[in-house]
Amino acid sequence: MTGARRVVVKVGSSSLTTASGGLDADRVDALVDVLAKVRDGGEREVVLVSSGAIAAGLAPLGLVRRPKDLARQQAAASVGQGLLVARYTASFARYGVRVGQVLLTADDTSRRGHYRNAYSTLDKLLEMGAVPVVNENDTVATDEIRFGDNDRLAALVAHLVHADLLVLLSDVDGLYDGPPGTPGASRIAEVTGPDDLADVTIGSAGKAGVGTGGMVTKVEAANIATAAGVPVVLTSASRAADALAGRDTGTYFHRTGRRSADRLLWLAHASTPQGALTLDDGAVRAVVERRTSLLPAGISAVEGEFSAGDPVELRDPHGAPIARGLVNFDAKEIPQLLGRSTRDLARELGPAYEREVVHRDDLVLLTPRLTR
Repeated sequence: MTGARRVVVKVGSSSLTTASGGLDADRVDALVDVLAKVRDGGEREVVLVSSGAIAAGLAPLGLVRRPKDLARQQAAASVGQGLLVARYTASFARYGVRVGQVLLTADDTSRRGHYRNAYSTLDKLLEMGAVPVVNENDTVATDEIRFGDNDRLAALVAHLVHADLLVLLSDVDGLYDGPPGTPGASRIAEVTGPDDLADVTIGSAGKAGVGTGGMVTKVEAANIATAAGVPVVLTSASRAADALAGRDTGTYFHRTGRRSADRLLWLAHASTPQGALTLDDGAVRAVVERRTSLLPAGISAVEGEFSAGDPVELRDPHGAPIARGLVNFDAKEIPQLLGRSTRDLARELGPAYEREVVHRDDLVLLTPRLTR
């Protein structure tokens, strides 16, 4: 951790605001004190992924709790985002450090041009000595293009900027093997892979009600980052200095994979499937065990309206999702291909049909989601 040159730090709403809404200036300043010290000397770069815009906008708009409807969430974010970045600007100014606001939607990770532009902006801000403050663009994001929580956004940003470390800050000082504070519950110091958590019950969002995450989303974000080659530390905001100094705190998630292609990370964790293909048992084994492409002969059903190049979900005969992939045919073309060999299709329909429905290079396997 101490050798990490580029670090992404994510902080949640509950660590920055009061339960009734509104920013807690002392909490913001305490976090900035830590991050400014980490940057001192210019040897380490920090990208801050910060929640808190919606929560910060509650009190000014007279809202007593986070609204459930998207329109009022966007209204609160519109008010709160300005307050949030202004607070960070003033706090970092105490150290002569400028901040740059970067607002993203999931669409920005799915469109190649947007993705490159986001990387260029973040990289240039770091090169110029600024601290990028990243948040989901809640004021314009729709349900279809939202990340859903900033933990997942932080994991994708860590991959985007080629980070050496992701630090997830919460109001709990790590992952526990039971409800924190209950007799017998103990902190899990290290996680080497998902199997380590097979018997652990993971909690949801806290009582404050100003955030959308909880421990489930943090562990899922850790799985995303570590599978892409980025180690993760999960701890409380009050222990941020210890985490960034490499001291024993929180839960450390070891890398489980290597950096993957940008489009595959997006496909697995940020894409919205436009339809679904049901596979027979043989095709499931071929895709999952032998990592082959998906051929028409292994497909038994198709759902949805999609075009060639869209992401689709691959399901087993029982309807369970097993993978996602970029499809090579329009939805209306696939029914005539079901269960047939590519050789027969080429002979009847032409050489354009002698190809995979989903190529293995455009396919990612899905891991089961954590349950609360």
